Amino acid sequence: MDWSTADVPDQGGRTALVTGGSGGIGLETARVLAARGAHVVLACRSVERGLAAAARIGCRTEVVRLDLASLDSVRQAAAEVRGRHERLDLLVNNAGVMFPPFRRTEDGFEAHFGVNHLGHFALTGLLLDLMRHVPGSRVVTVASLAHRAGTAGFDDGRARSSGGRRSVTAYGRSKLANLMFARELQRRLVGAGAATVSLAAHPGLSATGLWHGDAPALLRPVAGAALRWLAQPPDRAALPSLRAATDCLVPGGAYLGPHALFESRGTPVPARSSRLSLDVSAQVRLWELSQELTGVRYRLTPAGTPAGAPEPAARPAQAAGR
Repeated sequence: MDWSTADVPDQGGRTALVTGGSGGIGLETARVLAARGAHVVLACRSVERGLAAAARIGCRTEVVRLDLASLDSVRQAAAEVRGRHERLDLLVNNAGVMFPPFRRTEDGFEAHFGVNHLGHFALTGLLLDLMRHVPGSRVVTVASLAHRAGTAGFDDGRARSSGGRRSVTAYGRSKLANLMFARELQRRLVGAGAATVSLAAHPGLSATGLWHGDAPALLRPVAGAALRWLAQPPDRAALPSLRAATDCLVPGGAYLGPHALFESRGTPVPARSSRLSLDVSAQVRLWELSQELTGVRYRLTPAGTPAGAPEPAARPAQAAGR
């Protein structure tokens, strides 16, 4: 059965935050949500680009500056959102980097892991109190087909070894972390009896700006051919995220992606994932490491875990612990 933007139900009265909403898949996700009546917060590194995107989308949008490479910026953005809104219905963790030359974030983490995973882990934790009691609220984290090549050698997120510095390896690892985070978050939301559910989605192969400029030289000819023959435009690539965010028949814990041509394009359906991404013990280790590295702790007890003293809530004003 096909699924398109025509199937997105009315979003009137709902507030959605989309990271990386100034371009590509994020912009298309935000545009559809706003067209269906949602008030959309565009969380963008460039306020100028965010305002331009908001002008393209039209009414029911606002912009918050968010640099996922800086935990201070994440905290400031979360505080700004909490100051403006009493509730949040949708959080779409969409922004990311792919194949930049090796560099570290402001906090010293390898860029893929710091931006794609740790930044979103911290943001979600700092905003979850706006969501956890809101019926129908959803956190959607955008993963990738590349997660299947990822390994769980997250160490301390700083990629000290040469293998951890390779961009393709680092990207796959960060996307594996995205998927593992989404699943562990769902397990903990269920255990805490929260109204919120967590899901993941991947866009397949999309001709977005992430492919341009920073792709490794050896990948560029292959990427060019793949984009010409297999890729779908951003509006189609946004469908898995939109379905995960708005289709109430898709349950928490689901992972959606395109159905055709090795999941590179097509209508959004349940997607295949690696065995490692399903490893609960690895998910827990990643969760504990992420809390340690970001200083953000969730007040959630995972299902099947004896309940002890509740973890302290994430505190927006507190500096990230190192």
